[in-house]
Amino acid sequence: MIGGIVEIAEPDRYISVHRGFLKVSDTQTELGRVPLDDITALILSAPQVTISKNLMVELAEQKAVIVTCGRNWHPLSLTLPFAAHHQAAGILHDQIDVGAPLKKRLWQKVVKAKIAHQAKVLAHHEPSHPKLKELEILERRVKSGDPDNMEAQAARHYWTALMGADFRRDRSADNSNVFLNYGYTVLRAATARAICAAGLHPALGIHHHARHNAFALVDDLMEPFRPLLDSLVRKLATGHESTALTPESKRTLAAVLQQDLLAERGASPLINCLGRTAQSLAESFATKNDVLEIAQIKPAQNLL
Repeated sequence: MIGGIVEIAEPDRYISVHRGFLKVSDTQTELGRVPLDDITALILSAPQVTISKNLMVELAEQKAVIVTCGRNWHPLSLTLPFAAHHQAAGILHDQIDVGAPLKKRLWQKVVKAKIAHQAKVLAHHEPSHPKLKELEILERRVKSGDPDNMEAQAARHYWTALMGADFRRDRSADNSNVFLNYGYTVLRAATARAICAAGLHPALGIHHHARHNAFALVDDLMEPFRPLLDSLVRKLATGHESTALTPESKRTLAAVLQQDLLAERGASPLINCLGRTAQSLAESFATKNDVLEIAQIKPAQNLL
């Protein structure tokens, strides 16, 4: 387990609860235990896994998330704690009542933070790259609601500059995208947990709003922190000829949740910063004011 992430990757495993522990067994033998209190998310990536209902109940009470993965580590479902906050009903009403102008201001802040973080990551790996100036300009041009889609314009400059001219972000591709898929799955699970713990509903986004997306708000709030994974994947892709996920590379990617960021109250691990981001979003909805807190990536030389 790294950063509260438990993954079941081997087939024919049975996972259950025993005296405050998640217990992993095969058909005859206990293979290991993890304290329930330490679990942020349980990732089910193996093709055949049996999970007990009692364990699912215990994980929900611990506000942990269960992620079911499909091909290339893309998450197909998230099982979330439904009543993780004692004021969830009131917070939901605030979330429903929020107006478009506030949503647009919040999304503007999210996009500006994402582009700023992309620039820091690129500066770390390619300190003299000419695209750095483009990212700085695009960040300054982000307006309320990002009507000119500076986020997409920045992505076009960023990905080719960071990963090479031939790179395309493709969740089904069998290249470094596999690392990205796994890393984003970890980040998505941790963000979903933070959102539910803050009493927010994950389907009601501030920008993402597709009717088939039950995790629109999760996809909104994780955006500024994706570049942390991009930086790790750049290093993994550079240092390994194969893009096959290994236990070592998974540990490297999951460790992103422990990376310190610069928050308003000082340096804090990403897993804690996600919680504060979700809580401040709930405060924004309740007060009808933008008090959203997004921790910043440290200077480029201190990136993982």
